[in-house]
Amino acid sequence: MPEISDGLTRADEQNFTRPIPKSAGAQMRFLVRQLKSTREVAALLSISQRTVERYVKDQIKQPKPALAARLESEVRRRWQPLVRKRARAKAARTTGLVIETRARFGFTAAPGSTDDGRMRRITQHLPPEYAERLFAAQEAGAAEDRLRQIAAEGLQEIYFKDHGTRAQGLLVEFTDIDYVDFNF
Repeated sequence: MPEISDGLTRADEQNFTRPIPKSAGAQMRFLVRQLKSTREVAALLSISQRTVERYVKDQIKQPKPALAARLESEVRRRWQPLVRKRARAKAARTTGLVIETRARFGFTAAPGSTDDGRMRRITQHLPPEYAERLFAAQEAGAAEDRLRQIAAEGLQEIYFKDHGTRAQGLLVEFTDIDYVDFNF
């Protein structure tokens, strides 16, 4: 399940300055403006071009639940790209991001210490370099494992190693995620 990627996307949505369109017709008109044709929207949503035209003209008002979910998802993905880009750039340059998670953290450490993973709830600010790495990896289409690894490295350095002042040989494993939320 794409917990990290979905968490970053939800964090993007917190920066929106206007709500997404509510009605199916308004959402469909937005997609037609973005994709420049009803044929493209029809292909994207796996419906007929005529159905798209009917939604645009408000001849159909209530989509079936599966179509409503796909429609809202595609609108959210394309909504306010400049606002999203500005917020991400600010987080990657100056503010960083806050990660809140409940997950199992295991360790590879010096002999004599425990490496048994346990569930922890952690809220931690990560510096801009980790935000930049997460955003770049997500935009490049990196797998969820890679995003999880970057987040684990950030938590390892900032939370567990306290900016490199303790636990020098510690390697953190970030697994069994209950939830993960980001804020930037």
